[in-house]
Amino acid sequence: MEAKLGELVKRLRDAAGDNLKAVVLYGSAVTGEYIAKHSDLNTLCILGAAGAAELEQLHKVAEWWAREGHPAPLVFTLDELARSADIFAIELLDIKRQHRMLFGADFLEHFDVPLGLHRLQVERELRTCWLRLRQAILLAPRKRKAQLGIMLSSISTFCTLFRHALLALGQPEAHSKCQAVDGAAALSGADPSAFHQILDFREGKRKEREIEIEEVLKGYLEFVEVVTNEADRRLETK
Repeated sequence: MEAKLGELVKRLRDAAGDNLKAVVLYGSAVTGEYIAKHSDLNTLCILGAAGAAELEQLHKVAEWWAREGHPAPLVFTLDELARSADIFAIELLDIKRQHRMLFGADFLEHFDVPLGLHRLQVERELRTCWLRLRQAILLAPRKRKAQLGIMLSSISTFCTLFRHALLALGQPEAHSKCQAVDGAAALSGADPSAFHQILDFREGKRKEREIEIEEVLKGYLEFVEVVTNEADRRLETK
């Protein structure tokens, strides 16, 4: 991982020159929950200017990074990031809380993330991801790998949203995916066993043959539905 990150920074600096102001690593790679088979290396780049010409300079770097299996860096100027902080409160609170500077000064130490729209973002994202989960289930073939893939590809997002729902409701902070699931279960009364089985599989603690995929998918969807509805109901009254 370190060699990859070092190469990424080198390529970004070579491509952008003085226009590159900072590179930030965030997500599971800095929270202690990184799993090479399932996790991405998520990065944020701060540029002095981020127009079409400046993005074109980084095109080959982004293509290479995608071939390595990771999402393209998020690209902002510092002013854009500050102006966007209220509508990206979920993402930026997490980045501010846990990050690693790969290049440049740590501007996040004193970065302000307004919380005025945080609750609304949590509600919207929970509903949106719940609907996407339903769409994915509707379209997926009834095969183990396809159904397991739906859960593996969405579980990190749901755990993040559960954690932020707890935060928005003034509940104790969850510091891991398991804690977020347990907190959401305590809040809603929903059964978290399906989520724990997928988290265990993701972490290599459970084998695929030990999972009754159709039953777990049913429980997974039910947990999302119950938590989303309960969080929505509680957030409306705050």
